[in-house]
Amino acid sequence: MSFQAQIRDVEDKDPEFVDSEFEMSRRDFKEIAATLHAESGIYIAESKTALVYSRLAKRLRALGLASFRDYCNLIAGEDGREERQRMIAALTTNVTAFFREPHHFEHLKHNVAPQLIAAAQRGERVRLWSSACSSGEEPYSIALTLLSLAPNLANFDVKILATDIDPNVVAVGERGLYSERALAGAPANLRERWFRSARGADGETLSAADELRRLVVFRQLNLIGPWPMKGLFHAIFCRNVVIYFDQPTQAKLWGRFASALAPGGVLYIGHSERLSGPAVAAFRSEGVTTYRLSEGGRR
Repeated sequence: MSFQAQIRDVEDKDPEFVDSEFEMSRRDFKEIAATLHAESGIYIAESKTALVYSRLAKRLRALGLASFRDYCNLIAGEDGREERQRMIAALTTNVTAFFREPHHFEHLKHNVAPQLIAAAQRGERVRLWSSACSSGEEPYSIALTLLSLAPNLANFDVKILATDIDPNVVAVGERGLYSERALAGAPANLRERWFRSARGADGETLSAADELRRLVVFRQLNLIGPWPMKGLFHAIFCRNVVIYFDQPTQAKLWGRFASALAPGGVLYIGHSERLSGPAVAAFRSEGVTTYRLSEGGRR
């Protein structure tokens, strides 16, 4: 028996959860982790086996599968494309809030928005990108920041692209319905002006006003896949996502963001993230996890 065959034999016979509802071997975990990385760029360590089990066990029940080996066989095949998307949605964390990491919105308001608003009022095209928008709190916070300075901004050529790999959270953002608790982080004056009382599935909710919705366009997008957008962005938010990628993927992504920014554009990243790779030379720091594309920084 070859060495690789011996490894497979041990992995098949040494399940992590042999007494649990579904048997999950180390081989199963490695195949799931490899699929997640190939499809989304997300790296997940073997120490997260219990998390993977708990989140995907629900999918096995829904599909009527008997084991994680059956699940691995499903996601490996051509017929498993839809399930691979569901797997990614189940394994990604969507922690978000209105005006999360508020220093970024203060910087946007005072150092970026005035120039962009002036450009829009001159008839120029203005574009911003919330590249991991989750359920919409971040792109709506960007829009609210702009509207706080120019309430009629929806009448100009200004758009905030809001993308996420998970179509479920994208759909939540498109609906624009939030509880009062979810909106607690938004300034009271902006909440009162740009949200309307509405009746949702869970009772009373607040709905984004039409003018607010018109500024934000939601789309599903995989950051490590093709980017169909043709124009450049004046500001990009990519916060608390890149930490889930390995170093080569992070460095590549920073470079792609540099190429997607207009001259002088600003990149906002998460509090635990750091620029890396050749793209570091393309930016200059403007504060905590805030970077402006340097002159000649586009590649």
